[in-house]
Amino acid sequence: MSNTPMAANPLTRAVLEIDEYVSGLGWDQPARLFALVDTARLRAEQPSLADRLGLDEEPENSGLTPIEQDEVPTGKPLDEFLATIAWPDAVVGCALAVERLMLPPSAEAQVPQNLDDAALSKWVAEHPERQEVRMTVAVQRDGTRESALRLREKDSPTEVLTGSDLVPGLAQALAATFEE
Repeated sequence: MSNTPMAANPLTRAVLEIDEYVSGLGWDQPARLFALVDTARLRAEQPSLADRLGLDEEPENSGLTPIEQDEVPTGKPLDEFLATIAWPDAVVGCALAVERLMLPPSAEAQVPQNLDDAALSKWVAEHPERQEVRMTVAVQRDGTRESALRLREKDSPTEVLTGSDLVPGLAQALAATFEE
């Protein structure tokens, strides 16, 4: 992933690497789940896997390696699916890339009351100010969080926003996958 900007924080680098990978697949993609493993530990404990992943070309202290997991089921709500996950000790973090529709804060006052989830989704999908966004959110076992947001209308690596608190609800759901 040679176009990934060099960020100071390994978690930020991992989030941007995942964002770049998923963006290369185009839009209208299903949610994608990634385990984050310590690259040095992966090289030491599983050298053949590290070779298959091309990690022999990475600097020795490259931080975290994202490993895509099996498909996220589409017929189950995301929060219910995440509640079923338990990670082995070798996984130091996880990340999820998911596309959603969002509205600007100015539209919040316009939301009709008493809509069920399906009706609310339909209302948002039909709103003239809706934006398509891809959110990539990562958390580590120690609680560290990072996110990247990419708007479909500004689909460029230079337009990706990053920050630790951009998608707090999703970060919290991912952090819960590490709770015993």
